[in-house]
Amino acid sequence: MSIKKRKPTINSQRQYSVDDKDDVTTTEPERSLLEPLTNSGGRNNQGRMTMRYRGGGHKRRYREIDFKRSDKDGIPATVKTIEYDPNRSARISLLAYADGEKRYIIAPDGLEVGDTVMNGPKARPEVGNCLPLSNIPLGTQVHCIEMRPGKGAQLARSAGTHAQLTAREDEYATLELPSGETRLVPARCRATVGTTSNVEHENVKLGKAGRKRWLGRRPRTRGVAMNPIDHPMGGGEGLKSGGHPRSRKGVPAKGYKTRKRNKESNKYIIRRRTESDEQGNG
Repeated sequence: MSIKKRKPTINSQRQYSVDDKDDVTTTEPERSLLEPLTNSGGRNNQGRMTMRYRGGGHKRRYREIDFKRSDKDGIPATVKTIEYDPNRSARISLLAYADGEKRYIIAPDGLEVGDTVMNGPKARPEVGNCLPLSNIPLGTQVHCIEMRPGKGAQLARSAGTHAQLTAREDEYATLELPSGETRLVPARCRATVGTTSNVEHENVKLGKAGRKRWLGRRPRTRGVAMNPIDHPMGGGEGLKSGGHPRSRKGVPAKGYKTRKRNKESNKYIIRRRTESDEQGNG
């Protein structure tokens, strides 16, 4: 894909850039793999707003993605299409298996229509193939990684991301995740070889508030602009600052650690994210 800029005929297009979708091969999704998707608008089952600044947005239908790929071991599949998915940043691919079934997967970067992919321990470590970490050579870039065998892919699923398989010892494999964290994952867990598609997604600039509304995000009010009853950083005379940054419920931000010290999965983390990563992503 490539990033395309508009001629700024109006002010909102001066910083405006879009994805030209030159890697997308069709605009018609597979109807048998579509499901309805409702918009909650940030409300729970009682109708109360539990998440602010959500609502509106374009109507979408969910594409059912096969994150497990374990029940199709040894059955070759042909890539039929590369499609845009409004529910995620990466592209998706429609696979047609030799037994006649069709399924969507997260499209790896470099996968093209007509390519053949395989699943299972006997698959070769090539782009688009899904196999256990124990069968993947060290140093390989992988995505769509399971955290528990058979649960389905959870790690490195967004556009342009990948993890690197750095080591293997006993029943665990060591992965360097996109966040910079180094973590142990059971070697029986599966991963897909390659990097996720739509690598240039991070360079797209929305350019105007309207595009944010199309994505279902409403305008966000700063805490310092509120009254003291509405936010801990609110109130004051004139342009007074709100003090140390914190959430609406008083939890400090920018460096304050909220992870439990005795969390059971701490033993699987070899190296945490760097401090700069935590502040940038937190």
